Amino acid sequence: MTTTDRTGATDALEQGQRPRAPRRTLRAWLLNDLADDAGRHPGPHARATEKTHSWWRVMCLTGVDYFSTLGYQPAIAAVAAGLLSPFATIVLVLLTLLGALPVYRRVARESFKGSGSIAMLERLLPWWGGKLFVLILLGFAATDFMITVTLSAADASAHAIENPFAPAWFHGAQVPITLFLIALLAVVFLRGFKEAIGIAVVLVGAYLVLNTVVIVVALVRVAAHPVLVGDWWSALTTEHSNPLIIVGISLLVFPKLALGLSGFETGVAVMPQITGDESDTPEKPLGRIRGTKRLLSTAAIVMSCFLITSSIATTLLIPQKEFQAGGQANGRALAFLAHEYLGNGFGTVYDVSTICILWFAGASAMAGLLNLVPRYLPRYGMAPMWAAAVRPLVLVFTAIAFLITLLFKANVDAQGGAYATGVLVLITSATVAVFLSALHKQQRKRTIGFGVAVVVFGYTTVLNVIERPEGVRIAALFIVGILAAAVVSRIHRSFQLRATSVSLDAQALAFVTEDADESGKIVLVSNEPDDGSAHEYKQKAADERRYNGIPQRTPVIFVEVWPADSSNFEEDLEVRGELVHGYRVLRVNSGNIPNTLATLLLEIRDVTGVKPDIYFEWTEGNPISNMFKFLVTGKGEIAPVTREVLRRAEPSRKRRPDVHVS
Repeated sequence: MTTTDRTGATDALEQGQRPRAPRRTLRAWLLNDLADDAGRHPGPHARATEKTHSWWRVMCLTGVDYFSTLGYQPAIAAVAAGLLSPFATIVLVLLTLLGALPVYRRVARESFKGSGSIAMLERLLPWWGGKLFVLILLGFAATDFMITVTLSAADASAHAIENPFAPAWFHGAQVPITLFLIALLAVVFLRGFKEAIGIAVVLVGAYLVLNTVVIVVALVRVAAHPVLVGDWWSALTTEHSNPLIIVGISLLVFPKLALGLSGFETGVAVMPQITGDESDTPEKPLGRIRGTKRLLSTAAIVMSCFLITSSIATTLLIPQKEFQAGGQANGRALAFLAHEYLGNGFGTVYDVSTICILWFAGASAMAGLLNLVPRYLPRYGMAPMWAAAVRPLVLVFTAIAFLITLLFKANVDAQGGAYATGVLVLITSATVAVFLSALHKQQRKRTIGFGVAVVVFGYTTVLNVIERPEGVRIAALFIVGILAAAVVSRIHRSFQLRATSVSLDAQALAFVTEDADESGKIVLVSNEPDDGSAHEYKQKAADERRYNGIPQRTPVIFVEVWPADSSNFEEDLEVRGELVHGYRVLRVNSGNIPNTLATLLLEIRDVTGVKPDIYFEWTEGNPISNMFKFLVTGKGEIAPVTREVLRRAEPSRKRRPDVHVS
């Protein structure tokens, strides 16, 4: 059996040619790392890794996103729920431990290659419907990651500005400072980012230790002044005398606290970074799955403890007015306590730690975007191949982040709704994925449990969209942009070779080498599979010899493309040689007939050294309708499209296989 990898680079890949040595130009520099699999940009959706790590170290990588929300989550909870903040946070924790955690533990078991819940839905919803659903989810994922970049940078700048040692010119300069931090991210990724996990371990470790100190000191002060609890409870019961009302309001404000769930999709996406067992196989990496489950459970439990204790401390010790816009605790409640009770020196250390982890959370999100887009869009044929390169995408995402920052004026509260929308949609899609999986496997109890999760998170998502529509508006812009680019790119790339690899089994190889060696000529006849009878092949051979003038003694090989999912753009082609009623037949499964035939012709030429000829009969029907049929179903006007694909793939007329039509 022979196998050829047809994955190239830049223009060579788009034209089906062999990649040429890059020239030292700006364009070559931008596309230098096209389809980079070396793991230089580790992140939520990295496709390959050079080195794996212990699960707890990888937890720190996802933790820069998840744990960094402590920088602003207590303040957002106080603004959303007021005196009810601790109760609303408990609701968030319960939904985390009883809803999101079981869902993503299941995702880790079934989508262990780092593709997350989106890949599960891609498998469960095939053909164009599945592709469209994935594109929509990518729009919300882009919203989630982009707002992570801009919101984290904005909150980092807020911590810098509010520090008592900050220069006077910092005040009123939140937008320029935020833009600077985003630009710094771009510079880092343009140069390459190799030590992400090592940096994440240091940042997360230091940040959690500092938060522990602040919360413990705050709770000790609360314990020393019981009147604080009494005053809070009196004010709470005066405002909400009925316990059921307290519970109801806590449930209603949960969507506004959804930022506390932001790390779960990232948690399953970093799975390729986790060291598994020696007995792990690509099909069953049980050790890696077990490590990921530990990562998810540990992160959820640690974060739940911090969320509850920080909510209690900030609600009891900080006046409600300080949480509002312009207040000293707005977007930085724990930092306020650090300065208030541990002094400006410790508070400054806390601010620096918070700024670093928030900035690095933006780096993690940027890494996610850089690996999420190449994972799907180019493979669908719905993005130009430069979208698989890091540097052009860095420039595109940085420009979008600048625009979002300017539109929201670097305001943390204003971006909270958009962030929550992206987070909730991704979690809801994950619950739908595991629900469909359990339903497909007829697991009744799990189906009911995950069905309840779908209802809860679905309701929460809808409520968040109604109350804070800016998130879905931003997502809609991303979705429209992705769909528009997808259509244009799919049409533009429709005539290129699509196979990532081609393999001929022993029988298929014997067929073509036999003709090449004996007659020095390889004649292929394209046949659309019908009833598979001996009469079909006999009649087809007779017609082609009569109308195309193939000599009677010239041996022919039939070629048949059996239909597959036409929404797939890239495919691994496996060509089988079979004897059918005494006729030699090459069979291959593919959703794109002309492109597959062109690829097969070039492969036969390269394997045998003989330029093959292929014979068609004209397709009936309107040429325009046939073209639309080709774009959607991969069929249509087969002969001329095959010839056009060959023309673009092989510029040399002398080396190009010949196409004959009658």
